[in-house]
Amino acid sequence: MYNFKETMPEKINDNIFSLIGKDWMLISASDGEKTNAMTASWGGAGVLWNKNVVYCFIRPQRYTKEFVDKTDCFTLSFFDESYKEMLGYFGKVSGRDEDKIAVKGLNANLCSYDGVSGKAPVFDEARLTIVCKKLYNAPLVREGFEDKSLIDKNYALGDFHMVYVGEIVKVLEK
Repeated sequence: MYNFKETMPEKINDNIFSLIGKDWMLISASDGEKTNAMTASWGGAGVLWNKNVVYCFIRPQRYTKEFVDKTDCFTLSFFDESYKEMLGYFGKVSGRDEDKIAVKGLNANLCSYDGVSGKAPVFDEARLTIVCKKLYNAPLVREGFEDKSLIDKNYALGDFHMVYVGEIVKVLEK
């Protein structure tokens, strides 16, 4: 495994809006035997329930959702610009059809952390990984939208995202 240094969430130097919305991230989880990941560009970070947290969104049909649902932890991994094509691939190809991690030559290590019963995938190639303990998940619902135009624009199929809130238990940087 690549030698990462641990840092505090408050010490992340990157702009969270750029990290998630512009650079994109891999949401990853493992069932202990298989690891899957998907690209996402919706989410954020902050403080909730007196904890440092991240939140991300996964559509119900995504294979990665099955992995996130089976464990109590997930990771958000960020890569440098040279991995943008790979991130695009992870957003288009399903892990049901092939082992995307192997196809793209990524090295995923399953790591244990205090307070987390599952093992979290950490990619050697990532420049920043946020390890999260799942705290909450729930579907977005039609009734919650104040601006109904967002439904037509983003949910023509009615496949409302699940929102996942994870406590940040470790931040790893190269």
